[in-house]
Amino acid sequence: MIKIESVYKNFGGVRAVENVIFEIKTGSITGLIGPNGAGKTTLFNIIAGNIKPTDGKVFLDGKDITGIPSHLLFNMGLLRTFQIAHEFSSLTVLENLMMVPSLQIGEKLINAWIRPKAVKLQEKEIRNKAVEVIDFLKLSHLTQELAGNLSGGQKKLLELGRTMMVDAKIVLLDEVGAGVNKTLLNDVISAILRLNKERGYTFCMIEHDMDLISRLCDPVIVMAEGSVLAQGTADEIKSNEEVIEAYLGKGSKK
Repeated sequence: MIKIESVYKNFGGVRAVENVIFEIKTGSITGLIGPNGAGKTTLFNIIAGNIKPTDGKVFLDGKDITGIPSHLLFNMGLLRTFQIAHEFSSLTVLENLMMVPSLQIGEKLINAWIRPKAVKLQEKEIRNKAVEVIDFLKLSHLTQELAGNLSGGQKKLLELGRTMMVDAKIVLLDEVGAGVNKTLLNDVISAILRLNKERGYTFCMIEHDMDLISRLCDPVIVMAEGSVLAQGTADEIKSNEEVIEAYLGKGSKK
């Protein structure tokens, strides 16, 4: 699904990402871990089109997408969530989801005058899709709740819901477990697994919680000092001496 070829990123004299090479296989849930400052978020931003690499290439389904801006990648099925949820706080859960599909004909005022039936029909279809997504995520009781009033875990579920409003091929998840209580975290995990197994979503996720990584991810890619340090299953990573020293902490092998 995604192929990273010798990607570098410099910020002035600082090299944040150095010669990163790996692939994200279609249908996988790939974990991306590493200590703070390892270059994970910078790499995510490069893949998602938020910043351009200094050198190297990124491919989506064999197509070179290096430097293509995020709004165009969105229409190509590459989406991302954020560690801090980016909801429209003054809109309801339903309205947040209905905002997602691009190029809605009702966005042009003139269509409300000359194509009112088409506008209403499309809006009905989008609303029905949003209700389906809300049901899938078990958020029906919050349909008309303002998104700004949701808990951290509910906001993470809403972000997942937004990816379901379009034909997502791959979703980049940035610390989906951060700030989420254990009960809602199980709901988030369940939703990710269902989207992966039932709807064929491919995921790549940055996460610091090794238990969460172990439950969801295969393979796991470890970054340190801007480069890929190791790749393998969660068990292989947890028993890798270099990873234990660089990420888990020396002497904390479990």
